[in-house]
Amino acid sequence: MLQVPFIRENKDLVIAGLAKRNINATNLIEEVISVDEERRRIQTELDGLLAESNSLSKEIGNLFKSGETQKANILKEKTSQLKEVTKELNESLNAKAEALSQLLYKIPNIPNSIVPVGSSAEDNEEVYKEGDIPVLHKGALPHWELAKKYDIIDFELGNKITGAGFPVYKGKGAKLQRALITYFLDKNTAAGYTEYQLPHLVNEASGFGTGQLPDKEGQMYHVTEDNLYLIPTAEVPGTNIFRDVLLNESDLPIGITGYTPCFRREAGSYGAHVRGLNRLHQFDKVEIIRIEHPSKSYQALDNMVNHVKTILQELKLPYRILRLCGGDMGFTSALTYDFEVYSTAQSRWLEISSVSNFETFQANRLKLRFKNSEGKNELPHTLNGSSLALPRVLAGILENYQTDKGIQIPEVLQKYTGFSIID
Repeated sequence: MLQVPFIRENKDLVIAGLAKRNINATNLIEEVISVDEERRRIQTELDGLLAESNSLSKEIGNLFKSGETQKANILKEKTSQLKEVTKELNESLNAKAEALSQLLYKIPNIPNSIVPVGSSAEDNEEVYKEGDIPVLHKGALPHWELAKKYDIIDFELGNKITGAGFPVYKGKGAKLQRALITYFLDKNTAAGYTEYQLPHLVNEASGFGTGQLPDKEGQMYHVTEDNLYLIPTAEVPGTNIFRDVLLNESDLPIGITGYTPCFRREAGSYGAHVRGLNRLHQFDKVEIIRIEHPSKSYQALDNMVNHVKTILQELKLPYRILRLCGGDMGFTSALTYDFEVYSTAQSRWLEISSVSNFETFQANRLKLRFKNSEGKNELPHTLNGSSLALPRVLAGILENYQTDKGIQIPEVLQKYTGFSIID
């Protein structure tokens, strides 16, 4: 969430930044400033009346001590009237503060200056590419056909049990899935991230804290009776560990990692491009999260990108990195890099990771602060990245590692799977 003083002092910058997201925010920003001015006016009037009331209370006490009861009672009547006025002002102040919060929740983060202009994925900027696209044997299959051929993922059984988008992993498919999770966690902890096991449901405050609510409410599964939400990513419970926390500067940086299933409604998703593992309602993901000093967050972002690179290099999958344009960025992000792996059997790139810097946007919503070297409270920067999302990584492995004899297992995973081929 953007800070109101920043919006007041940088109105044109904010409007221009949001225009990069293809949002005309002029009226919204003007309304924020107007509501805030009214809120501050009420606060000033309220503070004045409270000061007057306190002064009268002291005077009343002195009058009673000196025996001037009649004068004291007259002033008591005045303080009673002031209490009624201050009560009304308090109610108005709370209403304005709530209205201001609701307006601020609608405003996405301002893109970093290096974010390219654009309206959709077609405008994203490729910044890196690595790995040779393998030449597959005649008769190579897409992963959903391979899953059926080798009986390792059952999409129809998942459809029977729950519905489309909830696959069942079986045998060597389940072991490969588990191997990837363990491998990702081992890589992350070796890089200094502390592993957490996190809840798979969160409350409404957690959803607001990281920006999924109200922006993505329709994409989240909602347990209405308990008002809890199934997590769309481990970012939500992981980052909310630090909600309402005051850190010391010496605590920074903080890095955590965790594996969770993720749940997304993905309403309206259908067609050939979402077949098999390409788009699921439930999937597994290993996440990395960082809390950083503002002066060091972009170096940390580069380090996170390089960390994900090493994983894909070890898996020997062809991949590329995109810098997302303003129109394709998430609501909370200031800068996002997407990783895509090439699916040879589908002849298309599949997104497997997003690594983002949110700057102070989430920290402000979370009321997360740190005490800086001058003893003042300051907002840290939060970052997160997929390290990695499993479905499309698994799809890439199945398709790119297939041979006419079976599906080879990447060498780095064989100590986790206990086998070298699915046949």
